[in-house]
Order: sequence, then structure tokens, then C-alpha cells
Amino acid sequence: MQQEKLEFFASCLAGLEAPLADELKALGIRSVRPLGGGVAFFCDVRHALAACLWSRLASRIMLVVGRVDAHLADLLFEDALELPWEDVIAPGASIAVSAHGMNDELRNTRFTALKVKDAVCDRLREARGERPNVDAEHPDAAIDVRVREKRATISLDLSGASLYRRTYLAPDDGAEAPLECALAAGLLALAGWDGRARAGAACVDAACGDGAVVVEAASAACDLAPGLARDRWGFHGWAGFDEDAWADLLDDADARFERGLAAAAAQGAVDGPASARPDLGVVRFAGLSASSPAIARARGRAKRAGLRQAVSIEPGGAEEAGALVERVSAAAAAARAAAGAPAGEAPGCLVASVLGARERSSEASAQADAAAFVAAATAAPEGSAFAVADSEAVEDRFGRAPGTRVELGRDRVAVEALVFHAPPAASAVVMVPDPAGGAEHRVEVLEPASEQFSSRLFKVAKERRKWARREGVSCYRVYDADLPDYAVAIDVYAGAGEAEGNTYLHIAEYAPPSSVDPARARRRFDDVLALAPVALGIRPDHVFAKTRRRDKGGSQYRDAGRRSYVTQVDEDGYLMEVDLSGYLDTGIFLDHRATRELVGAKAAGKRFLNLFAYTGTATVHAAGGGAVETTTVDLSQTYLDWARRNMAGNGFAGPEHSFERADVMAWITETRRKPLRYDLIFVDPPTFSNSKAMGSRTWDVQRDHVELLIGVTRLLTEGGEAVFSCNLRTFKPDLEALARYGVALEDITASTIPHDFERNPKIHQCYLARRA
Repeated sequence: MQQEKLEFFASCLAGLEAPLADELKALGIRSVRPLGGGVAFFCDVRHALAACLWSRLASRIMLVVGRVDAHLADLLFEDALELPWEDVIAPGASIAVSAHGMNDELRNTRFTALKVKDAVCDRLREARGERPNVDAEHPDAAIDVRVREKRATISLDLSGASLYRRTYLAPDDGAEAPLECALAAGLLALAGWDGRARAGAACVDAACGDGAVVVEAASAACDLAPGLARDRWGFHGWAGFDEDAWADLLDDADARFERGLAAAAAQGAVDGPASARPDLGVVRFAGLSASSPAIARARGRAKRAGLRQAVSIEPGGAEEAGALVERVSAAAAAARAAAGAPAGEAPGCLVASVLGARERSSEASAQADAAAFVAAATAAPEGSAFAVADSEAVEDRFGRAPGTRVELGRDRVAVEALVFHAPPAASAVVMVPDPAGGAEHRVEVLEPASEQFSSRLFKVAKERRKWARREGVSCYRVYDADLPDYAVAIDVYAGAGEAEGNTYLHIAEYAPPSSVDPARARRRFDDVLALAPVALGIRPDHVFAKTRRRDKGGSQYRDAGRRSYVTQVDEDGYLMEVDLSGYLDTGIFLDHRATRELVGAKAAGKRFLNLFAYTGTATVHAAGGGAVETTTVDLSQTYLDWARRNMAGNGFAGPEHSFERADVMAWITETRRKPLRYDLIFVDPPTFSNSKAMGSRTWDVQRDHVELLIGVTRLLTEGGEAVFSCNLRTFKPDLEALARYGVALEDITASTIPHDFERNPKIHQCYLARRA
């Protein structure tokens, strides 16, 4: 199996074979042959990995290992045994085999898969001395067997999971969601979107549903590789996997996306459709919907894709869409004219009206909306391409059955008429008071009980704003699971520095217990996302939503996405950098506001040490409070660099401020052997950690706090003290053990819980530690 002659097969939806072949050719793959249900191609490893990373139209990328005799089960086994599996399956990789198709002899696909599995295991045992592990649920290497008449094709699935399951889909998106992504990508391909997008075309989806069309359109235009954020691939179990080539491909894809996103943001405003906010200019990729829950879902997808800067999902219908199409098309033509391009080459606007059942109040209104939108699209400037995906509208206007090719628009671009079906969702309307005293806002929700959430949020926010103005607090919590069925934490961040005048919402959902219906929990969270910006008067694109999952021993935080949204906020006159999108934690723990102020008040003239320093916010307060020296210690270089920026941004960049990357427990042990001692120490450890940088050791605050505090107090000068904080709600200090080692602990928790966290005083525990 020489690299340059490897055979692959890319499967796809029927009807997309030709566009998929073109897509593979664009990736530099020369030997391409469209077949029924996919495309066969020959290339080296690097190009195969590129196909996995970049294909928008392929469902799976398969490495063809061999074709075998399937006339009899024994022949199938013998031929499969002869295949060079030691050159295909990576050492140590687990496997699973699935089979499809039958003939007269092989009537049971499970039996067929079992025969091939036995052959693979026997071959690898003979070649390596041990059988591979079999993992039917999450194999490292998934082997596919396709039986057709008397032959079978055996392949290795390099995708691992369907490429149609985009990374911007939510974990609880239904089984139909990947198909929506595939249909959207197919519609755009058939409309020639790639070429138009490169020329600066815009895309408007008049009834965007969950946003598949507009997100796929923006992804292609911004040069975002569909597989860029995937963390699990089938080729990780492939012996031929080239890690260096993959790393190069990822680096190149990252750079291309950065450039593409910047270019898209420069070509259009990011704050809302021009029809709704004429002062904001033009949005290149816009989705419109009359359903607030659908808007929330679509915005969530855009954010998870890293496209928040380029995509706008807003309330609206056919009339708003018609006006927006006109503005976008005219602006695109004007921009190209200003650049010296011929007027006749204006790329126009691809218009997709995807009117599924979720968007319909009645069949009659759906047909009326579709007809109105088609009329608006047809009247748009020359050079526009249009796609309508609604069965009734297609039949009424063109007399064709849905699913057939129709020609729309003045330039007669042929596109596929697609039909998206979704179950109708029960809805209710909540009238939300305007926080600025204007007219009430009408918000459609999925759960009638969401009205209670809206009322509670509006009431608490009104009180909290007054308190914040009185106390000079600019970042605070406004809601923390006040209602058990709406278990979210909502924080307000007021921008500072270059972000002065902007206000942001950070919404963290507490993952519901298994006893709660996931679909209902999702509807409630969608309602929260729809209601919160309205009740608080904050721009929807300044809302950042994430999920916090509880684990044994405390809270575990998952990466909320690779794309960051970095801005600055103010705390007690200090500028702090926050990332509202990159991770669940933003870079500043709001419940420690009073604790940081305590550190600052105690720091004058002292040598200060910050352990488990995170982004160094406590160090900023200590330096601002007059500490003569500061030392900031954390295991993460990312957070240390962040801490440096926070310090430098507030004028604390001298040699008296040091930053050390180290495992804190090991650092304490080493420093105890030195004469170096500190007057004030702040230590805020995580609840649990098993970082690879710690080696085989793990950290558990309940288990390890005695050892930690003994070491910390041994670093104190005579009369020095340490501020020890812990966010494990069930934490109980071992006072007896600490006393035996001369550690005195004073509980100061009550004085460190800010007003905006008083409803939930177990958010953290805080102590003063001294040497007895």
C-alpha cells in the first residue's frame, strides 16, 4: 500500500456526487471518479487528511483496504485475513467492524462483521503477538464492510463520525440536525456559492430555522474548515496517519480562518441586519426568523462555529428580508465598483427561504410568506442567485414536485429545491418590560412557564443595577438559578478601556440532572437566551452562552470553544482582561470581588505571593494596594501570560513583579528550602485537577488541603497571613490535623460573599491561615 497509490471513497447524499468531485479536485486531488452515492479517488496521506478536514459535502472518507470474495463466509474470512492489517491499524488501537448489504450466503450483517473482525484480530495477533481490543461504541479504528453480490469492499473509516455532524451543533441536537447541515451545504454547492462568496456575495435566509444555511454559507465564505474544531477522528487509529502533516494542515486552516473571518467582518457590520438598524451598515450573512427560540438556537450555532463576528440572526420575515436583500445587493455592487470591478460582475446575494414547520403558524401563511419572498428575490439586482426550499411554494409557483431542480432568479442559476421538515413546537408569548422605560417587547417562547423567569430576571436586574451604581460595581451576577427549573447563572460585564460603552451578558447553564427531560431543558434554555437580552436591554450579539457540568467533588469546566472574544472590564479602577467566549471561566471570578479587595487592603508594604494564580487578578489588587513585591505562580503558561497582561495593563511591569510557571505543590516544597518568605499569600486552588503537567499526581482540595496549608504557612514571615479560598461547596477543613502542625484557621467566608452572591452563600469558602 504505497502512499501515492492509496484508494479512498467519499460518501455523500445522492445528487451531490458531481459537486463533491469538484470539491476534492479543488483540494488538489487529481484522480477523482464520481460514482453512485459518492466519489472514488486516489491520493497520498496528506491529501486524504485534507479531505477529512475540508470537505463540506462528504459524509465519510473511507480508506479502501481491499476487495474480497464474499461468495462464502469462509472465503470472506480467508481473503480478509490476507489483507495487511498491520499496515492499516495503528498499534494499540481498538477496533470495531460494521457490515452493510447481503447476498444469498451472507444474510446477516452481524455475522458478516464478526467474520471480518475475527480475520483482523487473527492477522494482528500473528503479526504483533496480541489481539486488538474491540470497542463497539468508541473504537479508534472503525472498519466498514460493504457486501454487493459476490464481492465485499472492506474499508477503514477515517472520519470516525459523520462529517455532516458539524462541531457547531449542540450536543442534544436531534438526529435530523446533521442532515440539515448536509442539505444546506448541498444547496449552497448547487448554487455555486463558493465562487460567489469569494467574490463578496452575501447570503440571507428569510426563515432560517436553526440557522444551518446561513452558518454553512458563512463558514464557506470565511474559509472555515468544517473539521477544524473536531477532536476525534477515525484516522487516529490508522497506522498510516501522518501527525506532522495533520499539524501543518491544522495550522494552515487556523490561519486561513483568521484571515477569512477578518475579511468578512471588514466587509459588513456584525451587529444586526441593515433593515433593522440602518446605521450599522451591511451584514453579509443574515438569518431572519419570527420565532425567538429558533433565533436563540441559530445564534448558538453561529457562536459555536466561531462566526459570531460575521453572522447575524435577527427577528424578521419576508418584508424585512426583501429590504435586506436589496440593501445587501446594492452595497455589494457599490463596494466592487469602488474597488474598480466591472459593475456587471457584482456577486449579488444568495437568498435561501427555508420554511419548515417550525416557522409556520399555518399552511396558508407559510405559502403567503414564501410567495412574497420569491417576489422580493426576483426583483433584486442582476447577478443574484436564489434558492427556495418550501414544498408548497415550489409547487405553487413553478408547478414542480419538491426535490426537483428548479431555476430561480434573473441569471437562471439552477439550484436544488430542498424541503426541511421539523416538528411544530408549542409556543407562548411573553411581554417583557423595556428596561429603559419604553414600550413592552413581545417575545415568543417555547415554555409558558418562562414568563415567570422573565419576571424574576427583570425584577432582580432592576434592584441589582441600583446596587451596582451605588457601590461602583461594573461586573456582577444578576441571576443564579433563582428558579430551579431555569438553572442558569447570568452575569453582566460592562466593558472598559477600548470596550467602554459596551455591555455583555455571560449565561452559564447548569447541566440538568438525568431525571429532567433533555428536550424540555433545552427549550427552557432557549427561552432564557431569547428573554435575557430583552429583559436586560443588551444587544443579542453581546450574549455569550455556555454550559457548566457538575462532577464529583465540585464543578468541572469544559472548553466552550476554540474561538475567543476578548475584551476589558473594570474592577475598583483596575482594567482586567476577560475572554467571554473561549472558555466557561471568563478570567475573573466575580464571587471573589470582596476577597480581592481584602487582599488589596492588606498588601501595603508587603511581599505578596499568589498561588494557583489563574489570570493574576488578585496580584493586580495587591500591587495596586502597595505591595513592594509580587510573585505569581501557576501551572498554565496561558494563564501566566494573561496575568502578565493584566499587570502590565495597570502599570505593574517592573522587576519587582515575577511570574513563575510551576506545579504549586512542588514549588512550595522547593521554596521552603530557600530563605525566601512572604508577608501575605493568596491561595485559591482548584477543586480537582489531573493536568498532564503534574505527571501521575492528581490534586483534590479536600484530600490535599492540609498538606497545602502546612506548606503555605511555612512560607509566611512572622506575623504573616494567608488568604485561603475554596469553591468546593462540601469542603470541611481538617482543623484537628492543621492544629497538630501549628496552622490556625479563621473562617471569614461571610465577609467575602458579595451582595450579588448572597442568595447562594456556598459559592465559596474563605479563611485566614496563620502559623500558631
